[in-house]
Amino acid sequence: MTKLPTHISVLIALLKKLPGVGSRTAERFAFHLLEWPEKDIEDLASHIRFIKEKSKTCEECSCLMEGDKCFFCDSPLRDTQQMCIVSSPKDVFALEDTAAYRGLYHVIGGLLSPLERRGTQTLDLERLMQRIIKLQIKEVVIALDSTLEGDATSLYLKQHIEQMGSVRVSRLAHGIPLNSTLDFIDGGTLVKALHGRQIL
Repeated sequence: MTKLPTHISVLIALLKKLPGVGSRTAERFAFHLLEWPEKDIEDLASHIRFIKEKSKTCEECSCLMEGDKCFFCDSPLRDTQQMCIVSSPKDVFALEDTAAYRGLYHVIGGLLSPLERRGTQTLDLERLMQRIIKLQIKEVVIALDSTLEGDATSLYLKQHIEQMGSVRVSRLAHGIPLNSTLDFIDGGTLVKALHGRQIL
């Protein structure tokens, strides 16, 4: 087999780090990029170069922000008595696309996973609890992946939030397959899951 030029091989190896991209797909992407105009290549490289620098998160909810105001925390149209807990900022946009939820959000930044050394300290539970008390939240909707890690995290959060007494805890249900992630679920299924949420 003919050896690929080093710069192509390195690009393929980097593209393979993207979720769902295998060797053949990464190779196809790399060779397709060779056909792009120089301007498009420069635009792509610039956006990738500054993506982390320009991606700010809200100090309150940890959702992605554009500018200095949080679209979710600062909107007067949100239901401030509801809070939806998600593991990643990308899950917020999946739920927003359904137009079925209009409460606040709280991004915990990951799921419990002892094998990956992600323990309870990674959830910043104290900040979450303080926010629930400060905003006088009446219902917490847990919208985590339907996986072993998601179930364990949901149970852990439920046990602590229920100790507050006055907060109802529910979780997405109906239509979300086991071992699935929110960003791969269609909008109709998410609407049904939101409307059919159950008390934990």
